[in-house]
Amino acid sequence: MKIGINLPQTTSYDLASDVTTFAREVERLGFDSLWAYDRLLAPEDQSGVHGLYGMPGVPWPERYGSTTDPLITLALAAAVTERVELGTGVLVAPLYLPVRLAKSLAALDAASGGRVIAGLGVGWSVDEFEAAASRPIEERGAALDEFLDVAAAVWGPDPVEFDNARYRIAASRINPKPVRRIPILLGGHSEAALRRVARRADGWLPTGMPASAVGETLRRLREMASAGGRDPYEIRCFSQAGVANLEDLGRVVDDIAALAEVGVEHVYVTLPSAAADLAQLLAATEKLSARLPGRS
Repeated sequence: MKIGINLPQTTSYDLASDVTTFAREVERLGFDSLWAYDRLLAPEDQSGVHGLYGMPGVPWPERYGSTTDPLITLALAAAVTERVELGTGVLVAPLYLPVRLAKSLAALDAASGGRVIAGLGVGWSVDEFEAAASRPIEERGAALDEFLDVAAAVWGPDPVEFDNARYRIAASRINPKPVRRIPILLGGHSEAALRRVARRADGWLPTGMPASAVGETLRRLREMASAGGRDPYEIRCFSQAGVANLEDLGRVVDDIAALAEVGVEHVYVTLPSAAADLAQLLAATEKLSARLPGRS
């Protein structure tokens, strides 16, 4: 199994130096990947549909109001590393203009020598959609499908051409191209989300799910892919391992082992959200490395 760690990505860190310092250390310790998540804003009004995940009155984590841009954060890490993969977990594709996002991901992949993993989701915040999206939140699934269509064109050979009812790319050169075929991971666990994974994705990216549920859903996904004419084992599984308390790294290691047992191939750990500063984060990362089999 491959193991990665989220980058420090909030303004509680010194963004001028902490991202690059941490990225170098994660690579030195032998981890496989670095990850960044996407959060545009945190509304002051969190009542009704404005609550976390759209649940009335559920408060958002404080860090969501101070989250940096994921692609800029990953670009900083790319500049000081050579080996680790660079993942988005997850990028809310409907909040971006499709051709712009496709070009940015291609540029990051070219700049990093072919290390980008594109973890994408449809989003859930009505406030973020009202602030940035070109489609209403009710059309978020269609917006994600649209991005995947545009990205396939933009990442393909020149001249690029695309035309649907909303966007038209006349025959054009759009560069740089990705160094490799960027792996597309899709999040979500609704029926619509799972159908999209089985039909279009290279992998599934669950978050906040116990290993047993991940394993059962992965089996269903592969059955759905097979029924659609795909090789079921083309559907890979990446997963997030959440960390609430840095004193409980033993539980994190157990969670990673449980995910490996149900077929997860790559896990990334959310250490920065539980750390107070870079020194604490670096110490926890070294402790985690020492606890993982074959990495001490």
